[in-house]
Amino acid sequence: MREFIVEADGGSRGNPGPAGYGAVVSDAVTGETLAEAAEYIGVATNNVAEYRGLLAGLRAAHALDPAARVHVRMDSKLAVEQMSGRWKIKHPDLKPLAAEAGRVFPPGRVTYEWMPRERNKHADRLANEAMDAGAKGEQWSPSRSRADLDTPRAVPEPSGPPGDAAAGAAKARAALAEGRATDSARPAAAPASTTAASTTAASTTAVEAAAVEAAAAEAAPATAAPGSRAAGAAPVARQAAPPGGRQPSTPGWSAAPDLGAPATFVLLRHGETPLTPQKRFSGSGGTDPSLSDAGREQARRVAEALAGRGTIQAVVASPLARTRETAGVVAARLGLDVAIEEGLRETDFGAWEGLTFGEVRERHPDDLNTWLADPEAHPTGGGESFAETAVRIEATRKKLVAAYAGRTVLLVTHVTPIKTMLRLALGAPPESLFRMELSAASLSAVAYYADGNASVRLFNDTSHLRP
Repeated sequence: MREFIVEADGGSRGNPGPAGYGAVVSDAVTGETLAEAAEYIGVATNNVAEYRGLLAGLRAAHALDPAARVHVRMDSKLAVEQMSGRWKIKHPDLKPLAAEAGRVFPPGRVTYEWMPRERNKHADRLANEAMDAGAKGEQWSPSRSRADLDTPRAVPEPSGPPGDAAAGAAKARAALAEGRATDSARPAAAPASTTAASTTAASTTAVEAAAVEAAAAEAAPATAAPGSRAAGAAPVARQAAPPGGRQPSTPGWSAAPDLGAPATFVLLRHGETPLTPQKRFSGSGGTDPSLSDAGREQARRVAEALAGRGTIQAVVASPLARTRETAGVVAARLGLDVAIEEGLRETDFGAWEGLTFGEVRERHPDDLNTWLADPEAHPTGGGESFAETAVRIEATRKKLVAAYAGRTVLLVTHVTPIKTMLRLALGAPPESLFRMELSAASLSAVAYYADGNASVRLFNDTSHLRP
C-alpha cells in the first residue's frame, strides 16, 4: 500500500479577508513531490482557508491512489485536533468542510500531525502565491521552477489498479480542477456565528476558567484538551477585497489569531532530600532541607538527560533550598541562569511538617480526615489548603505563560505544585491529587496554548535516572 504525505496551509489577509490555500502531496518513502494545489478563494477566514487546503490535498492524494494511506501535516492546531477527533467542531463554516474532508479517505487510512509553521514552508508558499495571484485578478498556476502537473512524474507504481505515474498525475489534475469548480460555486464563507460557543459552567477548573475569557470560540475541546481558536462573538461584515489591496484587519475576537507555539513547561520535581525516603511532609513551612547525596546524583543525571534533548531555553525554580540546588545543577550543565519564582514553592503543611503520614494520623486524625476529604481544609496549625495552593499555582502559571510564550522552560518545583498544574491542565477534580505518583527528580510536561488551555505531554518520566 502506498503512503502519501499531505502538507496543507491556508491564510487570510485580514481574517476575514482575501484568502487562499496551498497543498502538497509527496511520496512518504522518497519525499518526491507528486502534486501541488493552490487557489485564491475570495474573502474567508484563516480557518476556512486551512480546511480548504486540507480538502484539496486529500483530493489530490486520492486521485493519485485511492487505496493509499495518508499522513497529513498542518501548522493549524485547530484543524489537526478537530480532524483527529479530539476537539469538537462547532463553527458552521468549518463543519461541512471537515465532513467533506473526512469522506475523501476511510478514517482509518488518514492520520494527522501538527508541525511548527516554519516547517510548513512549501504549502505556505503556495497559499501566498494563490493570494498574490488573486490580488491581481489572476488564478494561481504552478511555478515554472517546478515540474508542472501536466508532465508525467517519475513516481513509484501505485498499488491500486489501474494506474501508472502519468495516469495518477492526470487524475490528480482532474480532481483539483473538479475541486476548484465545486468550491467556486459555493457562496463566500458565512459570517461567524452570533452565538458564542460556551465552555463549561460553574464547575469549571481554573484552567477552564481561563478559556472562558475567550468565550467566543470556534470550537470547544471534546475533553480537557488544548483549546480552540477564538472566533467572533458578533457577526463579521464581509467586505469585498479591493483589487490588489489588503483587507484591513477586524479588531476584537473576530480576528482569530493562530495559536502559535505553546509555552511548554517541563516540570521537574527536585531530587531527594533526607526526608524523601522516609515519606515525611516537607513543605514550605518546615526545615527547608537540602538535597541528599542521592538527590544530587539525581540532579546530575537529569541535567545530562536534558542537555541531550537540547530543548530547554530557560530555568525557573521554587525559592526553597532543594529546588534551587537541583535547578543550579541542571542550569550549570545547560549554560543557563536560574530565575526564582515564589509562586512555585511547596504547600505549607503547618504542624505536620517533618511528620510521616502515620504520625499525623496518630496525632491529628480528625484534621487529617477532613483534609483528605475537603480541598478547602487546612493542615493542623494553619498551613495552606489545596484550594489555596491551586489559586496560587494558577496565578503563577498565567504569569509564566505570559513571560515565556512560545518557549520551553524547565520549572523546578515540588510534588503539590506539579500535581496541581497537571490536575488543572487535565480538568481533573481536586481528589485526583491523591491518585498521582510523582517520584523524586521525575519529569512531566505541559504545553499551554494562547487560548489558555493545555495539553499534558508527558507524565512522571524517570527514564533519565537509570544508570
